[in-house]
Amino acid sequence: MPQKHRRPRKKLAALAAVTALLATGGALGTTTALGAPTASPAAARAADGPRIVGEKWLDARTVDLTVDSPAVGKQLPVRVILPARFKEQPDRTWPVLYLLQGAHDDYTSWTRETDVEEFLADKDVITVMPASGPTGIPTDWWNHGSSSAPDYETFQVEELTGLLRDTYRANGTRSVAGVSTGGYGAMAFAARHPGTFGAAASYSGVVDTTALGMPTVMNAIVAREFLLPSALWGSPLLHRERWNSHNPAALAGRLAGTRLYVSQGSGIPSSDFGNLEGAVLEGTLWNQAHAFDRRLDRAGIPATVHFYDGGSHAWSSWQKEFKASWPTLAAGLGLPGEAS
Repeated sequence: MPQKHRRPRKKLAALAAVTALLATGGALGTTTALGAPTASPAAARAADGPRIVGEKWLDARTVDLTVDSPAVGKQLPVRVILPARFKEQPDRTWPVLYLLQGAHDDYTSWTRETDVEEFLADKDVITVMPASGPTGIPTDWWNHGSSSAPDYETFQVEELTGLLRDTYRANGTRSVAGVSTGGYGAMAFAARHPGTFGAAASYSGVVDTTALGMPTVMNAIVAREFLLPSALWGSPLLHRERWNSHNPAALAGRLAGTRLYVSQGSGIPSSDFGNLEGAVLEGTLWNQAHAFDRRLDRAGIPATVHFYDGGSHAWSSWQKEFKASWPTLAAGLGLPGEAS
């Protein structure tokens, strides 16, 4: 059985109690900056498929897109950061790093809360930060069998990939990482689409959605947006098969061959004294992260796992974990000079 490369872990009792995550907002414009790399909505797919219908260049490398998504049934914002050498190497194609938002946040969260733009400035990768809807759960919603249920998974994994290939020279090599519900998305995408992502990283993610207390967490996230919890995947008891088909832990065997990074803090005791809510929520996720780790062990799937004392469900922890996971993500992107 392959051995895992792990950071030291501490054994602490998990805290119960679940709280909702903090909400934020954002907006998207459609103007174009002079001197930005040439890329036009005309390069998007045919009219009956996903289309880029708006661009707003924030600087020479960063562009906010508006994408008309048939899978979701609406127009969605996406932030893209291009490699520094994108313009000077017009014949080159590039791997893509997906960074997924957390619950009740938006597509601007990674650039708003971290120094990801600066950190990736010398990295040969396109970075994409797509919207996952108000709940931040990037999945195909059930909506009680409705044919118009929004499918954020197809939007991100399939539709967006084609648009990035056609408009920004993406080459199909991908890694994915996310915080909180975005951490769920990273592991779910990799498990539900084996071989699609070279690496996946979760920072305080819901990686075992049927572990004790986790259906309550997911339902609380949905309910906070004034949506019926059953609209997600149905009842966690009556529709267990549907829940399992979206659960990274239940699909652990399908993660073989994907480079994995999983991090989770214990919450209390936390040095983040001003964020008790975040510390409590982080502790609530402690046990399910261990349950996911055990599933990987049983399946013989190696992963880099960092379980650490304290921390909180906040960017102060996640930015550190993103940088720690970069060698894993870089290896999945085929950037050997960055991997270790």
